[in-house]
Amino acid sequence: VQLQASGGGTVEAGGSLRLSCAASGRPFRIYDMGWFRQAPGKEREFVAGFSWSGPTTDYSDSVNGRFTFSRELAKNMVHLQMNSLKPEDTAVYFCAAGHRPGTTLRTTDYYIYWGQGTLVTVSS
Repeated sequence: VQLQASGGGTVEAGGSLRLSCAASGRPFRIYDMGWFRQAPGKEREFVAGFSWSGPTTDYSDSVNGRFTFSRELAKNMVHLQMNSLKPEDTAVYFCAAGHRPGTTLRTTDYYIYWGQGTLVTVSS
C-alpha cells in the first residue's frame, strides 16, 4: 500500500485546511487509518484515527471539536478537515494505514504503512 498525503500549506490562525490521503495498492477499507503530526523537535503524535472495529473515529484532545476525519471509499481516500487552526497545529502531517494487534489506534506502532507527510504552517 502506498499513501500520498496532500493539502498542506500556510494559513492564518483561525483558518482552515483540508488534508487528503490517497491510497494505492490495496483498498484502504481493509485497514484502519490514522493521521499523525510531528512538529520540529517533537515526537510524532496522534491526531485522529478511524477503526473499522465499531466503527470508531477517535481524536486527540488537542484537536477534538476542530478537526474532522472522513473517508471517501469510492476514491480510496481519507481526509482531515482542520478548522479553527492554531499556531500550535503547525507540523508535518502524516497519514497511516494498518492494524497491528497488541497496539492501539493512537500509537505509531499500530500502523504499517505511512505517507510522506505534508507541511501545515499556521501563522499567528
